[in-house]
Amino acid sequence: MVRRTREAAAATREQLLDAAERVFRDRGVTRTSLAEVAAEAGVTRGAVYWHFRDKADLFAAMCQRATSPMDTLAEQASEATGDSPIGTLRALCVDALAHLTGDPRTQAVFEIMFHRSELAGELAGIAERHDRDCRQARARVESVIARAVAAGELPRDTDTALAVEALYAYLTGLMHGWTLDPSSFDLRACAPALVDTFIAGLVANPPRVPRVPRAASRRDRLPVTG
Repeated sequence: MVRRTREAAAATREQLLDAAERVFRDRGVTRTSLAEVAAEAGVTRGAVYWHFRDKADLFAAMCQRATSPMDTLAEQASEATGDSPIGTLRALCVDALAHLTGDPRTQAVFEIMFHRSELAGELAGIAERHDRDCRQARARVESVIARAVAAGELPRDTDTALAVEALYAYLTGLMHGWTLDPSSFDLRACAPALVDTFIAGLVANPPRVPRVPRAASRRDRLPVTG
């Protein structure tokens, strides 16, 4: 009996998360009420509050249920080995883009995050956690770029932190555009060429650590006479 009750509760929770995906996607997060999510799921409003504190808690659970391509990229980057760090980075980026195209749930959540939500007000706490998680993920990916520097695939003065910022901006920009209109281009088919474009630019002209001007010697500071 207890087991059936737990299974029923888990099933209701999944119904609510599925309903939240659909309603948030159609109406946007801000314009959606928990009563509308409950109606879409075919349950009472009280059932929503049994599983989730508020809309922010529901939204966070919906996001956590999806597998983020960028999180997967970071996890694999921290475990990656191989003779060519740049080759590893390329493969991970291609996989991240391909993953988005092959997972409808991830597509739905990314569309909601990019185009149907404002991470402010009641969702401000989620934005803060997202920023913190992104910083940690960037550090893992930066380690691959640092290995590329150590392997001689990138110059010694490459600004690895700025390089990873550029990489994230490039990939999330592609994801943003594609989720807005998936029919605009075939992201899975184009992923290798798109990643190669970034990698080629990174290798040919990486961001550099600014040179610190040499301090003037005492002789340089002496006034010119004569």
